[in-house]
Amino acid sequence: MALTIALDAMGGDHGPVVTVPAALNALRKQHDLKLILVGDQAQLIAALQQQGSDVSERLTIQHASQQVEMDESPALALRGKKDSSMRVAINLVKDGAASACVSAGNTGALMATARFVLKTLPGVDRPAIISTLPAIKGQTHMLDLGANVDSTAEHLFQFAVMGSVLTSAVENIERPTVGLLNIGSEEMKGNERVKEAAQLLIDSDINYVGFVEGDDIFKGTVDVVVCDGFVGNVALKTCEGVAKMLSSSLKEEFLRTPLTKLAALCAKPVLNAFRAKYDPRNYNGASFVGLNHIVVKSHGGADELSFETAIREAITEVKKDVPHLISHQLESLLTKRRAS
Repeated sequence: MALTIALDAMGGDHGPVVTVPAALNALRKQHDLKLILVGDQAQLIAALQQQGSDVSERLTIQHASQQVEMDESPALALRGKKDSSMRVAINLVKDGAASACVSAGNTGALMATARFVLKTLPGVDRPAIISTLPAIKGQTHMLDLGANVDSTAEHLFQFAVMGSVLTSAVENIERPTVGLLNIGSEEMKGNERVKEAAQLLIDSDINYVGFVEGDDIFKGTVDVVVCDGFVGNVALKTCEGVAKMLSSSLKEEFLRTPLTKLAALCAKPVLNAFRAKYDPRNYNGASFVGLNHIVVKSHGGADELSFETAIREAITEVKKDVPHLISHQLESLLTKRRAS
């Protein structure tokens, strides 16, 4: 099947205003790509016309009469909106019409729908959310970022396997280093669940290097940081808040006096380089790993560049066949564990 991706074109804070131009940009850069815009046909046609474009062999529209709101209950969305753009896009993946789904919609609804429709891989108890974060040394892949607030040691072990396989595939790293997020790097620290997960990883073939602390996330100490969804989501939101605070404070200080404004002008090349390196739009696109098929979640407030980045993430995972790689690695490790 051709490289075809279904886009929930109505999801997120901006809907077609963002998803349609992002789709067109992705098509210009990826010549073997086909996209299916899923959503209200009239709105999508109007958005395409506004961009001076139209449907084509590589860009088609699949009508969906409903839309999942950003604050809607996942359970209600799953039961009551079977013709939502989100559900229809996921159904296209299930039916084989598309190889992946990308959505900026309600995270809880997307996870609930994807898990219900696509099911989890054999050996996976719960899917997890993984995303890429910038680091001093390269970048760090971190999971779980909110799908599972309560996780057992076995779940953490599965997250580590899935994170390792995905990182190896998308970053072309043969054996990514994996660390468990903890309150200290010493073996005696942490709760029993984390200690038990550590032992499971020590006994496996995963390139596990031990416990890591919060500051290691952005140091790039390891390629993959593993934690439960409660800790991961709090850490992620904290980092986002710190980034906004620093950006706001820096801008305020540079605009304080005529002298600081002149300093800002002199520092502009450095500031532009810093902004380009750590621009969150270049890291958009969290993957739902552990499902039978590929689903990528874009930030709800994504702009065109951000949503295009999420599409690129889906393309990479399709080309690398990440679900198959995860399934194969997990089956191999579980077989070895049962035999020992």
